[in-house]
Amino acid sequence: MVAPLALLALPPDAVNLSAAEALTYSSVQLFNERATAAAEGFTLDDPSVPAVLEICGRLDGVPLALELAAARVDVFSVRELAAHLGERFRLLTSGRRTALPRHQTLGAALDWSYQLLSEAERAVLRRLAVFTGDFPLEAAVAVAADIAPSQVVEHIGNLVAKSLVVADLRSDLPRYRLLDTTRVYSREKLKSSSEFLQVARRHAEYYSGSFARAEADSELLSPAEWLAIYGWHLDNVRAGLDWAFSPDGEPQIGVALTVAAVPLWVQLSLMSECRERVERALAVLEGDDAVSARRRMQLSAALGWSLMYGVGRARETGAAWAATLELAERFNDKQYQQRALWGLCIDQFNIGELRTALAYAERFAALVADSMDAIDLMMADRMLATALHYFGDQKNARCRIERMLASYAALAQQPRIVRFQFDQRVTAHYFQARILWLQRSADEAKRVVEHNIEEGRAVGNTLSFCSVLGQGACPIAYLSGDLDAAERYGAMLLEHADRYGPRIWRIWAGCFNGLVMTRCGDIAGGVRAVRGGLEAAGDARFLPRFLLLLGELAICLGAADEVEAGLILVEETLARCEARDERWYLAELLRIKGELLILQGLPDAASASEDLFGQALDVARRQGALSWELRAATSLARLRRDQQRVAEARKLLGSVYERFTEGFATADLQSARRLLGQLS
Repeated sequence: MVAPLALLALPPDAVNLSAAEALTYSSVQLFNERATAAAEGFTLDDPSVPAVLEICGRLDGVPLALELAAARVDVFSVRELAAHLGERFRLLTSGRRTALPRHQTLGAALDWSYQLLSEAERAVLRRLAVFTGDFPLEAAVAVAADIAPSQVVEHIGNLVAKSLVVADLRSDLPRYRLLDTTRVYSREKLKSSSEFLQVARRHAEYYSGSFARAEADSELLSPAEWLAIYGWHLDNVRAGLDWAFSPDGEPQIGVALTVAAVPLWVQLSLMSECRERVERALAVLEGDDAVSARRRMQLSAALGWSLMYGVGRARETGAAWAATLELAERFNDKQYQQRALWGLCIDQFNIGELRTALAYAERFAALVADSMDAIDLMMADRMLATALHYFGDQKNARCRIERMLASYAALAQQPRIVRFQFDQRVTAHYFQARILWLQRSADEAKRVVEHNIEEGRAVGNTLSFCSVLGQGACPIAYLSGDLDAAERYGAMLLEHADRYGPRIWRIWAGCFNGLVMTRCGDIAGGVRAVRGGLEAAGDARFLPRFLLLLGELAICLGAADEVEAGLILVEETLARCEARDERWYLAELLRIKGELLILQGLPDAASASEDLFGQALDVARRQGALSWELRAATSLARLRRDQQRVAEARKLLGSVYERFTEGFATADLQSARRLLGQLS
């Protein structure tokens, strides 16, 4: 009688266990028992647990494999055994001498099992070894193409019964996989046969075909639904590409698979991998026929995204998007024209060419003016709103953002992450929060941020969530003086970026956390962290998201008795804003310069500072940025108080303070209220 051999229990991935906790799992128990018997003095202690867990996991909890591995601890330490387990057939050659010959080594045991199979079952098992991880039955039929599908199904059923293939029937679509040890053995058999190249080709072509609808589905399904269908194929896609671009592979199959798989890397936020795979595909793409040119267009767009979000500001980004636009116009492909104009717009934002960015946004709006797709029109509003926000026109920016969100609410959720990289509703909300804070609605901005974080988590896109935290939650908490929230959001962003996000967000989070440190009292440590982060950022410090950090660092330098350095920094930042028309933060920079001049203490400091505070008030009023106006009024009122001009100070500050209807718990309004109390 043949019965499937149950695998031993394994701990979940990515858990930290003590020795006692690890021994509650049967795979660890068996390894420990056999290792203790094999090596006198062996003890499973806490430092050994990670290596033992790696061994148990890589051997899939197969009892025979674990016994053979444990028998080698008389020669290797568990760490050495785990490190060299890739050579498992050489390492596991010393089985128990009392066992039957077929069980003395894992290789011999697999040889014995393999010989008991029929020739057709051996062929199916060999061909299944081309898969990495789980695969559907449909894929198995595709790679075993010269065997009738009904026979493939029957043979797989037999292999499951003989514990050579594992079946996972928990989902609607059953999944199958070979145990790691069985796969390594069977893959050697496949490579030594004459059918390897044919099977590898079928494998790569199957995944290229199965991802043909991936991009279209991304516009119809939620991210969670999309990933449930496509996400678990990542390892097999990688394997197919590795073969296709190998010396014995077929590069043009690799190009087709790369194009098809771009949505997978985007949905999983694997932008560095996307860039590497796309660059390799572009390097081998041949010809200028329609098919090749269209693939070049698709790959150029993917390269533009991955450069933009994988490595921060890259000189090649604009060229990739320009190539995409040229080809899209040749094909009259409006969808890719939209993507290219969007990419060029964002690229120009990133390098500080705001007027050029606005021009691309206007071209996008003109392109989609007659579109029947409401999301195209909303995208135009979002792009124009972003430009207006950075230019300092908060009133019109808010109108466009709120019109876009009102339209979005009337539609079913259609994230369009693949087409435009981010969930547009999520990105609109963090810009909405920024505008609300500037216009005086701090409490409403806080509510939008809290909702934005929840929807960012729900969308599940790493880049979107990094932007939710870095563009919205962190700045608004910091500017509101809610240091507990700022510290929490900064830590959340750093953890998320460390795990999943691009390097630029890790750097930004480190700088932001340094600012929070200074506000909490560690001025020297905080300044050191911000300076180090800005140096690591290189040219990326010119991204709009770094502007706030530069201004706040200037304040911190003043508090650290480095007033001259603070003034130099704020002058450089003001020059940048003037050159780029980046005016949303201009009023605050003028105020910061005035405060630093007062700290400098030169004879004409009061007069120069009063002029700067007056300029800041004027800029803030013209922009409709009441929060900046309050800060400027508070600084000017404090200066006039010190000049014994109390009535003027009270009138000025009171006229601004009374225009607020919420946000009275924020640091700025509390500071203004205290000063008004003194002036009274």
